Amino acid sequence: MRPLRVALAQINTTVGDFGGNRARIVGAAREAAARGADLVAFPELAVTGFPPEDLLLRAPFLEQAERSLARLLEETRGLPPLIVGAPEFDGALGALYNAALVLHDGRVAGGHRKRRLPNYGVFDDERYFRPGSGETPRFAIGGVEVAATVCEDIWYPDGPAREAALAGALVVVNVNHSPFHAGKRRERERMLATRAADNHVAIAYVNQVGGQDEIVLDGNSLVIGADGAVLARGASFAEDLVVADVPVEGIVQARLHESRLRRERAEAVAPARFVTPAREEPRAPIAPPPPPPPDDLAEIWSALVTGTRDYVRKSGFERAIVALSGGIDSSLVAAVAVDALGPERVRGVSLPSRYSSEGSIADARDLAGRLGVELTAIPIEPLHRAALDALAREFGDAGEGTGSAGENVQSRLRGLLVMALSNHSGALVLTTGNKSEYACGYATLYGDMAGGYAVIKDVPKTLVYRLARHRNTLGEVIPPAVIGKPPSAELRPGQLDTDSLPPYEVLDPIVEAYVEEDASFGAIVARGFEEATVRRVIDLIDRNEYKRRQSPPGIKITPRAFGRDRRYPLASKYRGR
Repeated sequence: MRPLRVALAQINTTVGDFGGNRARIVGAAREAAARGADLVAFPELAVTGFPPEDLLLRAPFLEQAERSLARLLEETRGLPPLIVGAPEFDGALGALYNAALVLHDGRVAGGHRKRRLPNYGVFDDERYFRPGSGETPRFAIGGVEVAATVCEDIWYPDGPAREAALAGALVVVNVNHSPFHAGKRRERERMLATRAADNHVAIAYVNQVGGQDEIVLDGNSLVIGADGAVLARGASFAEDLVVADVPVEGIVQARLHESRLRRERAEAVAPARFVTPAREEPRAPIAPPPPPPPDDLAEIWSALVTGTRDYVRKSGFERAIVALSGGIDSSLVAAVAVDALGPERVRGVSLPSRYSSEGSIADARDLAGRLGVELTAIPIEPLHRAALDALAREFGDAGEGTGSAGENVQSRLRGLLVMALSNHSGALVLTTGNKSEYACGYATLYGDMAGGYAVIKDVPKTLVYRLARHRNTLGEVIPPAVIGKPPSAELRPGQLDTDSLPPYEVLDPIVEAYVEEDASFGAIVARGFEEATVRRVIDLIDRNEYKRRQSPPGIKITPRAFGRDRRYPLASKYRGR
């Protein structure tokens, strides 16, 4: 048996862009054909873009998807078989399925309906889809038995992939929309290697790439041999067509020596559905060496850049605004924005108050110069003075000395100005708050939280510093003075973040334990943290859900981000402390 040449098209789809998504599919299919592929696979729900969320509850959206699929069948005649993710509506049952459809020569040769529907974290499959049932269908493509599965199906040891392998499939194609978080690539690769080796089956795993709202997808598609070895790997955070030869003869030979599979295989299985015969003409073998995966910081940086670029582009914006304070957070966001959009599409705004240090003002100018972005300076002192005068009756003689209420006037004036600039220019405001601040409510509603997209909303403060240093290894754009100075909101004389929060080296592990791991108060204290500090941090997290609910969407880069990934009631008497 000659190897089966598999192509995996990790494309960047857009929800509802039926024509654009179809053009990407057709283009990749033609390139796969030119490279001699026997089949080409595309991500989950590639026809509609993913995740379409409640658009799946609208009949006109599903009708458009059906029409786009019909056009795709016509436009891919004469090309290798396609395995494409698409919604499949069964009118007789009134049920919608998440399917991997096999398309060839103008017809749907069959497909697999996703059986394992995730309903956790950012996933809501049970809200929209009915699970598939019955045997996992197999298809004879290029003379080789191939099974198609969808995303979550592959994560279960006893799921559709195993059933297909026991029935005779030599290759399992899995179409995906697998969101990124730090470490996810290694987790996937371990799982797929285990699944392949346990079932003596090759796995072709195609993942989408690109950003969609809070989610960002890293690609990193994989072809795994039946021994668990990586045969090919797609690019990280870039569209790619991965083409690999799967040595199916070796799989057959290995199975002859594996009595366990023979014992577990059912006596009677349905035959594979014919799609294309084995091809006899010779072709030069390909053995692309898998590119080395990026390190963790490089991958997170790419996630932030990709998520920002795609949110701005897919939302119809062309430019972005970042308020530059001279601090580390706004500097990092500006650097991400420039890498995502280009310096000509990013505008910095300096909004100094009476408490802004000359060093911070100079650092903002230095950053803008290094990044090559336009910087506009709008001092807020006249507005600040007028606001305090207007509030004098309420604030009394203490004025802005009334604590956070007085301090936050400055932040809210800045929010007013950046949103006015956004409204005037049509540019999207990128906010600059990090996960540590959002967790504890150390951010001002209608102030520094005002904007359209929160780039580092899921980035803890300690990671902000590591990412800044990483970015500077690619070219020093963030001034060393910014990285070296103590963090401060500069809303009063001599203010430091540590006046209001524990040191970030202490705070961030507590936030991670409570938010991402759901660890209890006692369990966190047992890790060596002071009881009073843990109690205070947990109380801040619990009390500030109302703020986070009003914040802009932001890029998920940890296993559990605020927003759709973590859903807590606003009105609640429960306190985790």
